[in-house]
Amino acid sequence: MITTGGWQGLAADPTRTAILMDFDGTLSAIVDHPDDAVALPGVVEVIARLTTLVARVGIVSGRPVEFLRRVVPVEGVALVGQYGLERWEGGQVVVDPRAQRYAAPIAGVADAADADAELSGVFVERKGTVAVTLHWRTTPGLGDRARAWADAAAAAHGLQIYPTKMAVELRPPLPVDKGDGVELLATGMGAALFAGDDHGDLSGFDALDRMTANGTLADALRVGVRSPEAPAELIARADVLVDGPRGFLVWLTDVADALSARS
Repeated sequence: MITTGGWQGLAADPTRTAILMDFDGTLSAIVDHPDDAVALPGVVEVIARLTTLVARVGIVSGRPVEFLRRVVPVEGVALVGQYGLERWEGGQVVVDPRAQRYAAPIAGVADAADADAELSGVFVERKGTVAVTLHWRTTPGLGDRARAWADAAAAAHGLQIYPTKMAVELRPPLPVDKGDGVELLATGMGAALFAGDDHGDLSGFDALDRMTANGTLADALRVGVRSPEAPAELIARADVLVDGPRGFLVWLTDVADALSARS
């Protein structure tokens, strides 16, 4: 297991290396409105380079897969979305079939949130049929109200609460997270990295821990993308720390350059 913060283990056999990462706060700056998020200039180009240098490049995100396909339009990139409930496979979005029974309750919760005057100023993000997220980044004073509303709605409809930065998501109560996506994409590899910036990304670190502990990965690298909102546990557990999405892009470009020099 790599603990020095280096990337050398990834270069030992690039034909069995996976480079995996989150999107928001990792490849994109955190924005006030989720629809405004875009990959930083240069991200698409370096990801396209990496697809020619290692066995697998993937994005594991809380975003829907269709959104990821739009903002990172690179053929050959593996995509896992909705915290593991969606993936891009065989040219189409595949949704965990267990989530389908919750489509109607989630749609109902989204409609109710949109109609509730007490949530005026909270942005209701409909994430396909799989989830709905209440955002209050532009109206931080509504955070407590939105959290309480979400807690009540989740209890009433049998949904799960998933907290994130200045938002709360309601989703099916299924034991699926980003760690499942990381494990899926890292299976069969000899080395893998996962980069992220938020609480949800800790499950990706957990997956790398499990895989190195049971011997299914020889080398793993946990990359923490630092920001004022990054959780202390993520910072403490990271093998590599970079300063924000821009710092991650610079680091990832350096890795691509080093892999190119060795090929």
